[in-house]
Amino acid sequence: MLTGKVALVTGAGRGIGREIALTLARNGATVIVNYNGSKERAEEVVESIKEQGGNAEAVQCNVADFEASAQMVKDVLGKYGKVDILVNNAGITRDNLIMRMSEQDYDAVLDTNLKGAFNMIRHLSKAFLKQRYGKIINISSVSGVMGNAGQSNYSASKAGLIGLTKSVARELASRNVCVNAVAPGFIETEMTDVLSDNVKDNLKNMIPLGKLGSAQDVANLVLFLAGNNADYITGQVIHVDGGMVM
Repeated sequence: MLTGKVALVTGAGRGIGREIALTLARNGATVIVNYNGSKERAEEVVESIKEQGGNAEAVQCNVADFEASAQMVKDVLGKYGKVDILVNNAGITRDNLIMRMSEQDYDAVLDTNLKGAFNMIRHLSKAFLKQRYGKIINISSVSGVMGNAGQSNYSASKAGLIGLTKSVARELASRNVCVNAVAPGFIETEMTDVLSDNVKDNLKNMIPLGKLGSAQDVANLVLFLAGNNADYITGQVIHVDGGMVM
C-alpha cells in the first residue's frame, strides 16, 4: 500500500506515535522514527520494524527547535531524497488549572505540540510542493474540539493544530498535497494506564461506545489518510473517539 513511500513520524518512540510508525512500516513505508528524549525506545521501534522486514531509522530532534527541525529535514531529504508522508504526532502535557499554570508550562506545551508541527510543515513544504505530492497528518485531540478542564494549554495547542491543518490544506492543495487532522479521544496508552479504575469507568460513561480506544485505532486512520485511497480528502478533522464528539 505504501511501498516506496518515505514517512517521517514525530514523537514515534512510544504510545500512538509508536503504533503509527509500526503500522506505516508494515504497509511498506520506510519510516523515520523521530524522538526527543528516549533513544532506547526509538531504537526498539526501529528494531521491531526491521524484524518484520521493514525499513526504519531513529532520528533525534526536538521539533520545538526551529533550527534543529530544519537540520533534521535537510538530513532526511539528503539521505532518502524525499518525504511522502509527515505525521506530526509529537506532544507533551503539563496539566494544571489555569489559575495555577505557570508560563513555562504553557509555553512548553504550545512549543512542542503546535510550533513543532509548524516547524516540520514549514521545513518540508518546499519539498512537498516540488514533488507535487504529499500527505501531512496532524494528531490533534478531542480536547482541542471540546476543551478539557485542567488542560487549557494542551487544548489550546490541539485546537491550534486544527486551524493550522485547515490553513495549510488550502495553501498546498493546488500541488496535490493533502493535509488532515486526526482527533483521538481517550486512548489506552501509558498516560491512561496510570488512571484508577474509577476514573476509567467515568471516562467510559462519557463515550457512547462505552470503551477506551487503542493506539491501533488511531494508526489505522493515519494509514488510510497516508494512502492513495484518501487522495481526495484534505482539510478535514476526523475523530477517533468512540462518539464523544458528534
